[in-house]
Amino acid sequence: MSRRCEISGKGPMAGNNVSHANNRTKRKFLPNLRSVRVTLEDGTTKKIKISAKELRTMKKNT
Repeated sequence: MSRRCEISGKGPMAGNNVSHANNRTKRKFLPNLRSVRVTLEDGTTKKIKISAKELRTMKKNT
């Protein structure tokens, strides 16, 4: 399973850990994903992985 939001498409980002001596090593920033049950238009429910920001947006719009 990929670490990707099914609504917004957010995925992992690459960056650097920077030490006090300014040494740089590669790291990954993972999105804050949550598993949520969503009711579709036809009445069925489906379990999807969405980011926490998208979950807030969905709750705000309902």
